[in-house]
Amino acid sequence: MTSTLAAAWMPQSADRLLLAGDERALAEIQAILADLPAKARGQVFVEVQSVDDVGTLTTPGRVTVSWLVRDRGQDLRRSVDAWLSEMLPVSAFGESTVYAWIAPDGPARLLSSD
Repeated sequence: MTSTLAAAWMPQSADRLLLAGDERALAEIQAILADLPAKARGQVFVEVQSVDDVGTLTTPGRVTVSWLVRDRGQDLRRSVDAWLSEMLPVSAFGESTVYAWIAPDGPARLLSSD
């Protein structure tokens, strides 16, 4: 079984993508990033213990990686919640969607502002 299958990553049509996890999810995150098309847009959050654990991830040009350091008080859940509140606003102008995988919350899923 490949890492992308372990994450149940089967992208649907969405405005943006979100990948989030701690150092234990790096293999899945890297495998998913390797399979993304060049036109993908989104955000990756990786929570690690210290600045020494920060690494490099190769992503399509419109996918941003944020390394969150627990020793500095940075928190994965707070960062994901804040990002989603910006990306999934309730709007009279239409629906916004994010295809997300947040480790260890289970399989990837489509999130909607509706």
